[in-house]
Amino acid sequence: MSAQDLIFELGTEELPPVALKKLSAALESEFIAGLKQAGLEHGKVVSYASPRRLALLVEGLATRQPDRSMEKRGPALQAAFDADGNPTKAAEGFARSCGTSVDQLGRMKTDKGEWLVYQVEEKGKPAAELLPGIAETALNRLPIPKRMRWGSSEAQFVRPVHWLLFRHGDEIVPCTLLDAQAGSVSYGHRFHHPEAIDIHTPSEYADKLESQGKVIAHFATRRENIKAQVEKVAETLGGQPDMDDALLDEVTALNEWPVAITGSFEERFLEVPPEALILTMKKNQKYFPLFDGEGRLMNHFITIANIDSPRPEVIAEGNERVIRPRLADAMFFWEQDGKQKLEDHIESLKTVVFQKDLGSMYSKTMRVAVLTSWIAERTGADVALAERAAMLSRCDLMTHMVGEFADMQGIMGRYQALRDGEPEEVAQALEEFYLPRYSGDRLPATPTGIALSLAEKTDTLMGIFGIGMKPTGDKDPFALRRAALGLLRIIREHSLTIELDELLAQAESALGDLVREPDARQQLKQFLMERLKVMLADEGVDGRLFEAVAAVKPATLPDLEARIQAVHDFLALPEAESLAAANKRIRNILKKSKDSIPDQVDEKLLQEDAEQALFATLQEMEQTVTPLLAQKDYGAALKALAGLRETVDRFFDDVMVNVDDSALRTNRLALLKNLSGLFLQVADISLLQQ
Repeated sequence: MSAQDLIFELGTEELPPVALKKLSAALESEFIAGLKQAGLEHGKVVSYASPRRLALLVEGLATRQPDRSMEKRGPALQAAFDADGNPTKAAEGFARSCGTSVDQLGRMKTDKGEWLVYQVEEKGKPAAELLPGIAETALNRLPIPKRMRWGSSEAQFVRPVHWLLFRHGDEIVPCTLLDAQAGSVSYGHRFHHPEAIDIHTPSEYADKLESQGKVIAHFATRRENIKAQVEKVAETLGGQPDMDDALLDEVTALNEWPVAITGSFEERFLEVPPEALILTMKKNQKYFPLFDGEGRLMNHFITIANIDSPRPEVIAEGNERVIRPRLADAMFFWEQDGKQKLEDHIESLKTVVFQKDLGSMYSKTMRVAVLTSWIAERTGADVALAERAAMLSRCDLMTHMVGEFADMQGIMGRYQALRDGEPEEVAQALEEFYLPRYSGDRLPATPTGIALSLAEKTDTLMGIFGIGMKPTGDKDPFALRRAALGLLRIIREHSLTIELDELLAQAESALGDLVREPDARQQLKQFLMERLKVMLADEGVDGRLFEAVAAVKPATLPDLEARIQAVHDFLALPEAESLAAANKRIRNILKKSKDSIPDQVDEKLLQEDAEQALFATLQEMEQTVTPLLAQKDYGAALKALAGLRETVDRFFDDVMVNVDDSALRTNRLALLKNLSGLFLQVADISLLQQ
């Protein structure tokens, strides 16, 4: 079957830069899915994306579908014909649906009987007939939250559409999409080459756009071009650029013909916390900040112009003129905030509502301060520093700087605390208060920051659960899932031995009457354990292994993980499977029993050799295992318990547990209860069985 390259390009007004990569990837995947569904074979697919275009090059696309044999099964023969062999209504209806008569239908035999069947050879359609529908479906499925109309057109897309290049080999694919008629022309750079560019063959698309149209259509190529230019220019200035991936993607999505241009600002602005300057350069202006060899912010920046200007100094001056007022604002806010200390803002927190049912930011601060002190006592942190940090933790929200640059919260707290003369650890804790901000973010590192961040997350979780607003489905307005993961990471990665139940109880106590859900604490505990199970599953821990350990309710997360490791190692032993099965059998026997089972075994009632042997072995094993468990050496304890296998197997082979004699029966149940209890001091290994 013959094949030719295909080029599809939708020309638009400037597309949303943050969404460009996502739109391009979606168009590629949806278009490929459409080709696959249509049975059109093809080779490599290359996607292109720039501010004014989304495009695809499909190499070696078949010019038509292959012919296909279709087979449609009808009713079973016994339902298709009556006793006299005449077609029933079922057979006639099936024939009509296939556009034929009953006598033209075939027969098909299977293991389950014989059926009427319709077989037909379907000729493949030309690709030109199928491609418009494939393209239209792909465009309709793009992730566009809100589509727009333009002019008198009824077509809807993320931005107005100006042209459509749709060519398969030498032929234009005849169609109209989004009110744009397919043609063989593209358009170059809005200023450098606004005229039409004829695309004679799909394979010349990218090269022709670049050489004639001054457009680098391939996103990744343009991105590397920008990165290389920025690094080269930075080197000439003796600096290192902040090559933020998200910023680099956004700048790439804003430019078709990128040209790096340098700019600078007055050194006096460097007195402002550098994070504020970096934030306004990156977020507001899309500039690349520069740092010197010691990591200090320089008074230079690099911007990317979407034009190769004969007078780049004019562009530089324009950018400097735009950034200067923003930097001046940042300096003004910094100077104004310096006229007050952080602690001066504590009272004003009473005017800010945290949540209508949980009170103000002030009341939340007071609760967090109490909980932070409690945590500090148990983690070895300085209680006085922890309480001081907690009292100041939200004060920077009331500063002018955070009011203008919301991303500065915490960071501004650290700078202001140092300016106020607060201890270094208190200042650091005010920034660590918000950590981790997202998945994979760094954790608080100072003892005070650890206690404060953990207290904040615990209070938020307990408070929101306490008023019955836990996350449902994909709704999580208070980011409780993120808070839960942060809490778990802090405890796990810092190996804190705080008991989770005690931590939640302390938070609930601080909230007092604000908690109106009767089982809020239990719901939150379950929520945290579910998050922990997912975290560990991502690290390769089997869900059954987690459940086996969680069933015995370890008090602390380090203890839980030590048990998980021990059970993991136990499973590698040859005795593990048999003992897990035996424990499952024991749990079932004990669960079904209606007897009152004593805690102690009466040695006088042991009749069989196998049960006497098991009792003696358990006595010896308890002496061995007890000190190991006291030292939390769960691995050694389980390894020792593996020695029970032979005795346990013999017991189940030789001893009948549910005998008629009630005294004998309950004594044997007590023996099994003691056996199960030894393992339950580590985990419920019965849950390891399928």
